[in-house]
Amino acid sequence: MPNIRIAIVTGSLRQDSINASLAEGLTRLAPQHVAFHHAEISELPLYNQDDDAAQAESVKRFKSQIAEADGVLFVTPEYNRSIPGVLKNAIDHASRPYGESVWGGKPAGVIGISVGSIGTAMAQQHLRNVLAFLDMPTLAQPEAFLQAAPEFFDDDGNIGPASRDFLKGWTEKFVAWVEKHANQN
Repeated sequence: MPNIRIAIVTGSLRQDSINASLAEGLTRLAPQHVAFHHAEISELPLYNQDDDAAQAESVKRFKSQIAEADGVLFVTPEYNRSIPGVLKNAIDHASRPYGESVWGGKPAGVIGISVGSIGTAMAQQHLRNVLAFLDMPTLAQPEAFLQAAPEFFDDDGNIGPASRDFLKGWTEKFVAWVEKHANQN
C-alpha cells in the first residue's frame, strides 16, 4: 500500500507532450510504496495579485494537491532557455498570497526531456533557482538532461532499455530524497 504521495507538476499543456510521457514513464519505474498524482495546471488563470483574497477554485484545488503531497516532481520542457510560462504561473499561484505558500519545505525533484542535445539543462537550472527561493529542498544529483531519441520510449510508453536503468536509479534516489525530507516536515 502506498505511503509516499508525490505530486507531479508537468510544465507542458501540449496533448502529446514528451514531458508528460516522461512523467508517466517515471511513475512506472517507482517503488510500489509510492503513489503519484498529477497536479493539474491547465485550468489556472494567469496570476494576478489582485485575486489573492479570492483565489479561483482551480487555484485552491492545485494548492490542495501540493499541500497534501509528501514531495513534488517537476517535469519540464525548455522554452527559450527557461521554464514555460504555465509552470511559472502555477508556481506563483501556489506561493500566494504572501505567507500562504504551500511549497516551503516540500522536497522536490527536477527533470525534463527535449529533442535538443542539451535536454532541458537551462530550464532545470532556472527552476532550481525558483525552488531555492521557495525553500524547497531539491535533489541535486544525479542530474538528468534527457534527449528524446526515437527509442527513448517503447511502444507501450515505458522508458526504453537504453535509459531505463539510469532513470530507475534516478527515480529511486528521488523517492529516497522525498522520504528523508518529508519526515522532517
